[in-house]
Amino acid sequence: MSSIQLRTSIPGPRSQALMKRRDAAVVRGVFHATPVFVAKAEGAVVEDVDGNRLIDFAGGIGCLNTGHRAPTVVDAIRRQLDRFLHTSFNVLPYESYIAVCEKLNALVPGKGPKKTILVNTGAEAVENAIKIARCYTKRSAIISFEDAFHGRTYMAMAATSKTYPYKAGFEPFPAEVYRIPYAYCFRCSYSMSYPSCDVYCARHIEDTFKRVVAAESVAAVIVEPILGEGGFVTPPAEFYPTLSAICREHGIVLIADEVQTGFARTGAMFACERLGLEPDLVTMAKSLTGGLPMGAVTGRAEIMDAPGVGQLGGTFAGNPAACEASLAVLDVIEKENLCARANVLGERFRKRAAKWQARWELVGDVRGLGAMQALELVRSKATREPADTETTRVSQYCYEHGLITITAGSYSNVIRLLVPLVIADSQINEGMDVLESALAHVAEKKDVLTGQFA
Repeated sequence: MSSIQLRTSIPGPRSQALMKRRDAAVVRGVFHATPVFVAKAEGAVVEDVDGNRLIDFAGGIGCLNTGHRAPTVVDAIRRQLDRFLHTSFNVLPYESYIAVCEKLNALVPGKGPKKTILVNTGAEAVENAIKIARCYTKRSAIISFEDAFHGRTYMAMAATSKTYPYKAGFEPFPAEVYRIPYAYCFRCSYSMSYPSCDVYCARHIEDTFKRVVAAESVAAVIVEPILGEGGFVTPPAEFYPTLSAICREHGIVLIADEVQTGFARTGAMFACERLGLEPDLVTMAKSLTGGLPMGAVTGRAEIMDAPGVGQLGGTFAGNPAACEASLAVLDVIEKENLCARANVLGERFRKRAAKWQARWELVGDVRGLGAMQALELVRSKATREPADTETTRVSQYCYEHGLITITAGSYSNVIRLLVPLVIADSQINEGMDVLESALAHVAEKKDVLTGQFA
């Protein structure tokens, strides 16, 4: 039986009515990938307020690796609600906070003893990681990468690359943040080709030390192991070993932002493990709790303990219900072997997507690691002109036909796969059928005279 069951056109009348209320009551700055209002969800399937059932390939922007309402996660939250909901760890501590820290200390890659702080969001994790790195090194400068996304708070925005919609109008940003090109081979900033480039992009940071900011002034380099909002860009194998070695040579703290890549998404608990990235600090959030707000920073104990008592923390940070959810999520990932499942899902997607790339000019690149996969859409494979309008049309076709997707990329021309890793084989196939139909619908409307998509 199909998981997609449409009773109305999408958006349906109830979703449309709620959108009118939303427009009147909620600020316009909050965006929506779809105009669909959810009523309930389970696993990889959502039901909207009009009774339509849709397959979810967006996963709450990567927060649902263990699926909507994973039973053991929901049970853990319920048990905590029967005990207490909030005391603030800063006033009355509780065991579950410690237990989550112990688990993350054991799981996060890196040598030597580790410690962890729990926070509320991914952006807050980034803010704290930068604070900790500056406190430890007694340096001020931060280096991030073009096409990166680290969050919407001010320091996180300063490290973020994309101007619209994230940064424009919010200037000025914190000083001493410098940006260098990422290993975006499909759109190389140096007009080179891999492997003949010898990963010039990684070694270029040495030039940055000579021409932009001195190495002895740099507290940290922060990087997403695979770009998230930047378009799921996966670097060559040599990139991170080279970057890691340079940071170690100059005493620079290397921060891996695993907010979107973490918790089995890439076929390992953390993407660092698969990419040769040796981080000093790791930031996390999203799928850490299966849907509740919580983030974390885990790293080398001597770095994490640089700030004094009272310099870190927050009223709601490490909420007890979120802590219990996190412990349950980590248990589900292990018991259901979701790392292996991510690799199976990714391979299935790539095989199908390779056929789309061969068939249509629209599909310029297929890339990713594990289940973190993406399609970059272009108007011409020769020029690689971004097909942003066409990407919007693909996404719209998908939700109108029962598949929730989400876009990405500095040019808004990437369809990214953030499917719950617990999705059934029949559901992933059905979702890819819709996506294939969407690509055909857009790609085959190209005007033969102008060469442009209609």
